[in-house]
Amino acid sequence: MKNYLLTTLMLLSIFSIQAQNNNDDIQQNYNEVKLNGLYLVLGVIDVTYERTLSEESGVGISLFLPFDEDINADINYYISPYYRFYFGKKYAAGFFLEGFGMLNSIDRVQFQFDSLGNVIDISDNITDFALGIGFGGKWVTNKGFIGELNLGVGRNLFNNDTIDDFVGKLAITLGYRF
Repeated sequence: MKNYLLTTLMLLSIFSIQAQNNNDDIQQNYNEVKLNGLYLVLGVIDVTYERTLSEESGVGISLFLPFDEDINADINYYISPYYRFYFGKKYAAGFFLEGFGMLNSIDRVQFQFDSLGNVIDISDNITDFALGIGFGGKWVTNKGFIGELNLGVGRNLFNNDTIDDFVGKLAITLGYRF
């Protein structure tokens, strides 16, 4: 009787250990580092870090820094934190909806006329904060490589007296999940 009880306890402990291992895989959150390949071709470094919160959500932050003079003449930088809700079957992958904020800095050039009719260029650096929404899709391989398409639009909240009211996000991203 003693051996039977000991054997039963050992089998139950093995099953509980295996059940814990399976649940740990479901509860595990991941870190992701991504680079926007589309912007890289255009002369901008756009790097993103994302942390998955669950199988349906994640938070992240993007940093946009232009290195091409043509792009740098208009946009100085942006920093964009975001929250995503995923609808896919894989862990934090598939179709997603995104809400984001964006701290952005642009160089705005305005033309005015003086009393003699001469054109005067007035340049100023404007920093603003925008709120926006977006959507996209994320695909993740079994080894952790990521492909992502993303599109978003937002509106600046403070200096919105020009065409620069709206901001956009467009990404064809490659990355790695670890």
